[in-house]
Amino acid sequence: MLEKIQETASFIKSKIDIIPNIAIILGTGLGELVHEIEDQKEIIYQDIPNFPLSTVEGHSGKLIFGKLGGKDIIAMQGRFHYYEGYSMQEVTFPIRVFQALDIKYLFVSNASGGMNGSFDIGDIMLIDDHINQFPEHPLRGKNYKELGTRFPDMSNAYDKELRIMAMQIAKESNIKLQHGVYIGTQGPTFETPAEYNLFRIMGGDAVGMSTVPEVIVANHAGMKVLAFSIITDIGIIGKIVEVTHEDVQEAAKIAQPKMAYIMKEVIKRIK
Repeated sequence: MLEKIQETASFIKSKIDIIPNIAIILGTGLGELVHEIEDQKEIIYQDIPNFPLSTVEGHSGKLIFGKLGGKDIIAMQGRFHYYEGYSMQEVTFPIRVFQALDIKYLFVSNASGGMNGSFDIGDIMLIDDHINQFPEHPLRGKNYKELGTRFPDMSNAYDKELRIMAMQIAKESNIKLQHGVYIGTQGPTFETPAEYNLFRIMGGDAVGMSTVPEVIVANHAGMKVLAFSIITDIGIIGKIVEVTHEDVQEAAKIAQPKMAYIMKEVIKRIK
C-alpha cells in the first residue's frame, strides 16, 4: 500500500510544477466549480498509476491543478464510492496520495437528502459532524505509523476554525447557509421513508453516500477538513417524493455557484 501511494504521488509530482497544500473533492453535480479554477492543468484518472476510475454519471474522472482564490489547489472532479464495488482503501486512496503530497487542507462537497424540517431543496448545509453508517471502516486492518495513529481522534473532524470562517463569509454575502450532521451510508439506493425517519431520530440532518470515508482518512492524515452538502431532495415524512439521480444533479448545479463562492473565499483567507 505504501509503495502504491508513493508511486502515484511521484507520478503526479512529475507532471506539475507546483505542489499545492489545498485539495478539493467535487461531488455529484458540483463539477462546475472547475470553471472557477485558473491556469488549469488536467490529468485524467486512467493515466494515473493505481488510481481507481469513477463510474458514476456526473463524476468526470480527472485531477485538476490550478489557482482558486489566489491559491494553488488540486481538485478531484469525480470521486469513488463504496457502492461502486471499491474497497474502502480504494475509495480513500486519493486522500492517501494527497497526504504524500503534503496536502494540509481538504475541502469536500456532496449532494444529499435533507431530513431537517427547516431545509429546502437547493440549500447548502455546512457539515458540523457526521455519523458513520458504512458497513466497513476505512481504517480497518493494519495501521501504518507513517500514515497516522492507530486510534485517531475525531472530536474536530470538520475543523471548527474553517467552519466559523465559512459562516462569516456566508453572512457577509447574504448566502443562506444551513448547518448540521451528515449521515454516510453505503447506497446505492435512496432511503426509504422509514430509513429517513430513523436517521433523523439518530440525529442526522442530511444523508448521502460519500464523504465520511474520505473525512476519516483525512483526519487520520492530520488534514483540516471543511465540507458542504447541497440538499438535493427532501426526506421528511409528508414531503418525500420519488427522486432520480438526474434530479439530484440538476438541484446541485443550481446551488453550486453559492457554495463555490464560499469555498473560494475561505481558500482566499487561509494564511
